[in-house]
Amino acid sequence: MSSHSRYGRACSRTSCRLTATMTLTYNYADSTAVIGSLATFSEPHAYDLCEKHGERLTVPNGWNVIKASTNPHDNGPTQDDLMAIADAVREAGSKEISSDTPQNSSSAATSLGRRGHLRAVPS
Repeated sequence: MSSHSRYGRACSRTSCRLTATMTLTYNYADSTAVIGSLATFSEPHAYDLCEKHGERLTVPNGWNVIKASTNPHDNGPTQDDLMAIADAVREAGSKEISSDTPQNSSSAATSLGRRGHLRAVPS
């Protein structure tokens, strides 16, 4: 059966024809398997699983399993989640800008024609 059935993607398990409801990914560096809601797109290093195979998941000894919400009615991140992500991005961006600022900013701005985050390199 095609991995894109008429009603959604099929389970990645061999000979299973059920519709996938969750996606499994691995983080080999951390010895962790993560299973969560069905990913928006089929990824080459992720496995789409049906309910039956997702519940029967086993991992090698010493590995951890993180099971995120697989509720199909889950509406995604909350407003608080989105604000936390935005704050983290702003914080990371401000650190990058401050560490990228040259010691003598007036001569650097003149020689490179720097305006904001863009730089014009003289020819």
